[in-house]
Amino acid sequence: MLNAGNKVIIFRKRIAGLSPTTLERFVLRARKAIHLRDTVNVLVTNSNELRSLNRQFRGADKATDVLSFPAPVAGQSAAKRLAGDVAISVDIARENAGRLGHSVADEVKILALHGILHLAGFDHEHDDGEMAREETRLRRQLKLETGLIERMKPRSNDILAHEKRDVRAPSARRRTA
Repeated sequence: MLNAGNKVIIFRKRIAGLSPTTLERFVLRARKAIHLRDTVNVLVTNSNELRSLNRQFRGADKATDVLSFPAPVAGQSAAKRLAGDVAISVDIARENAGRLGHSVADEVKILALHGILHLAGFDHEHDDGEMAREETRLRRQLKLETGLIERMKPRSNDILAHEKRDVRAPSARRRTA
């Protein structure tokens, strides 16, 4: 756990090539790129805990890759405002990274970026592609692989939710620079 002022990064599972300090620096860069001044806390944990959080707060009894919890604005001082919390499953991040051919550290950053965009008010389920465009722009700016929304694009008649993961063969996946 790293607690610098009012910023908290909690690693309940270790990730090769990614320390709490490195993730905190990435979160700060992402917040600046999004123009989000408020603090973001990040929990990196296992799928069981994400499943429990998903069940408790969304009523979905299944593990997911990333969850965002916006903080209530009322009662926060302008100097120490909290945007909210992001919870990431390192188990799913590891699966995604192996399937997509990049590091687990990069996948955690991709998931953190997605969660931070939600805390900034974006909602890919209802925004007519605005979050997808912003995620793509930021992913390129922050030098990350394919973003979460890009890999979730529906195929055929499938409607993919956040919790579903891309299971196409590696050659069928779209890769962008």
